[in-house]
Amino acid sequence: MALRLVNVNFKARDNAALGKFWAEALGWGLSSEGPGVTNVYPEEFNWPSPEALCVDVVKVPDPETVQYRVHIELATTSADHQRELVTRLKELGATPAGAGRDDTPWTTLADPEGSVFRVLEPRELYRDTGPIAALVVDCADPRAMARFWDQALDWTLHEVTDDRARLRSAQGVGPYLEFARTPEAKSAPSRAHLDVMPYRGDDQEAEAARLRALGTTPADIGQGNTPWKVLADIEGNQFCILGAPR
Repeated sequence: MALRLVNVNFKARDNAALGKFWAEALGWGLSSEGPGVTNVYPEEFNWPSPEALCVDVVKVPDPETVQYRVHIELATTSADHQRELVTRLKELGATPAGAGRDDTPWTTLADPEGSVFRVLEPRELYRDTGPIAALVVDCADPRAMARFWDQALDWTLHEVTDDRARLRSAQGVGPYLEFARTPEAKSAPSRAHLDVMPYRGDDQEAEAARLRALGTTPADIGQGNTPWKVLADIEGNQFCILGAPR
């Protein structure tokens, strides 16, 4: 039994507008599985697949103003590509973000609803990930988070230090899932969270029970009677277990 990472999920006041921003930012397509939900995915893509981490944008009445603990990092192939991408993202509605530092090789921006992300300088590590280089989770203990998520997912652990841990699909494709040590304690839920999914034939409830044995706790975000299960990982980050595909 194992789970696969399939989406990063954003809360938004205007799911259609934010979904359009991310579709144009990534060069991907758009669809909707229902009212208040916008799906962003590569063209000619059979979801779910480790080749890409899709983006779901879900409308909520009043997204929290929070300390963001989950963010996307975008890959670039050259210094010119990085500059051009930053310019294009600003034209699409992104704004400068961060603490005003200008000595980092990456550029920190916020999307039109305020979610922070980074446009990375060219890095060999991310040359074949697609437009999303990594989904990064800030945490207090990367080693502990790596142990948990290495058991939760069918991904491969690539690096573990006191400051950062990296996992990637066992097939060696798509973006990385990374855990970066940060001194700030988690103070509130993030607007972005992970969606994971069992494989066909596996049982959602059995997977939820397995993760509870690894240290997760049930989370109530007002979801009510939904087909997915909401849990919090060992540092309190909420994520959803979707139903297995039929």
